[in-house]
Amino acid sequence: VVLLLSLQGLADAGKLLVVPVDGSHWLSMREVLDMLHQKGHEVVVVAPEVTMRIKPLKNFVMKMYSVPYTEEDLKKQFQAFFHFSFEQGSFLERFVKAYQGIKRITNFGVSSCGHLLQNKELIRYLEESKFDAVLTDPVLLCGAILAKHLSLPAVYFLRGIPCGLDFDATQCPRPPSYVPRGFTQFTDHMAFLQRVKNLLHDIPDIFLCDFAFEPYSKLASEFLQQDVTVQDLLRQASVWLLRSDFVLEYPRPLMPNIIPIGGVNCAHK
Repeated sequence: VVLLLSLQGLADAGKLLVVPVDGSHWLSMREVLDMLHQKGHEVVVVAPEVTMRIKPLKNFVMKMYSVPYTEEDLKKQFQAFFHFSFEQGSFLERFVKAYQGIKRITNFGVSSCGHLLQNKELIRYLEESKFDAVLTDPVLLCGAILAKHLSLPAVYFLRGIPCGLDFDATQCPRPPSYVPRGFTQFTDHMAFLQRVKNLLHDIPDIFLCDFAFEPYSKLASEFLQQDVTVQDLLRQASVWLLRSDFVLEYPRPLMPNIIPIGGVNCAHK
């Protein structure tokens, strides 16, 4: 009986492919991966050689690939990107700075993803490894591309995606009279004119996300040899683990496969 019970624990363990996003995104995800490792699951993390936070750890199998930029380049762009979040100014000024910052970060993400997909030896290893699922943060869509290529269930672990793309992908309601948009500084109690303004804030988002995410669509279409849209990549998720809760965010509808896991927002000491 003892032998059978011990074998059952091994049989329940799975093999997980993880494609993380650097920075605080990784610190949050690493907490989850540590628990999965303790439960006996095999975790394989795929990441670029140049990162700020993602470093080899004994609990995981790390598969690194080369990229055409340095750690100094990466730090400089991330600092510039997050600096604008603390600046004051009009909506137009903040929108332009967000546009410029997201464009620079997108260039790094697309470049890194392109080098991963072109690494034939690593892709062949992933194809032959018989994973059970992919865990990734869809704010950068490389993990979603790999999940589609490998025909694996995708679990998205995220804080959020710009422009409400996560709402669109899950067909989740986001009424502008109820859910405040970014940069508006509105609450969920809005007067009529504030609701109109909140609605108008959706218009720039169309252009903001078009340039920020369409490069991934092009990259996926070339790699998968079929026409693939950003929404195609996002819709394939089996489960969305949302690193948020209604203490921090405004109340809003959720779809059945969206699970709030508020509190997992950084590594704790």
